[in-house]
Amino acid sequence: MQSELLDSISLQRGGVVSRAEATAEHFAQLEDPQSEVASKKEDELSLDEHEVARLADIAAALERIASGTYGLCMDCGINIPLARLQAAPEALRCIACQETFEKHHPRA
Repeated sequence: MQSELLDSISLQRGGVVSRAEATAEHFAQLEDPQSEVASKKEDELSLDEHEVARLADIAAALERIASGTYGLCMDCGINIPLARLQAAPEALRCIACQETFEKHHPRA
């Protein structure tokens, strides 16, 4: 997953450049109104934040594999079902604990 995500990011950006650099280059040539350009830049930077968070989740999962704690729910300690790990390999919690977590920590 990590390799696929890094390859996808590289392909989208045209090489190993940051999203900010790619965005600046992309929008430097547009003749759109400034507000539209600013909105598009914000969208692309938001994607960058998502990609960075996803890479961090993958790296954390790899660390759990190395430490022998991969697949254990960080809240209750039970084994996370295989189907959940196949759907979301970076999962930290079993479904019940994830639902409880989301109720207490709604996303803004």
